[in-house]
Amino acid sequence: MKSLLVVRHAKSSWETEGQRDFDRPLNDRGRRDAPMMADRLIARGIVPDLLVSSPALRAKTTAELFASRFGVTDIFFKPELYHAPAPIFYSVIGGLDDVATTAVIFSHNPGITDFVSELTSVRIDNMPTCAVFAARADITSWSGFRTAKKEFWFFDYPKA
Repeated sequence: MKSLLVVRHAKSSWETEGQRDFDRPLNDRGRRDAPMMADRLIARGIVPDLLVSSPALRAKTTAELFASRFGVTDIFFKPELYHAPAPIFYSVIGGLDDVATTAVIFSHNPGITDFVSELTSVRIDNMPTCAVFAARADITSWSGFRTAKKEFWFFDYPKA
């Protein structure tokens, strides 16, 4: 059994005019929400063994805040997760290390909403910032995730 948690980056700042989208940092709410959401996962007994993130600053910082709560030191950054469409998520997941049983992927809208909405019968209209969508698949290798039957596990977000 493999468990996948998909996390949209926490709330970002739009304060600096002309700043590249890739370089937008988290705002105060984002810096509060990310550790809170990681703590909610820990309260569920979830401590992932693999974190994978878009390298964009807001996703990277969200992943780092989660990692610090989990006591995880390694985060794998995949440039292709920056504004990735659903097929890219499957490609990244298919290449994950099979030693990991619980993986977390940090990315962006609109692709992240599209991706989670096709995983199971549960449809999400919009992944709020710092939302977590979790699914499980009865597989032994991540390479089989795309075609495996996935089961909805839970959905949580900061204002829930």
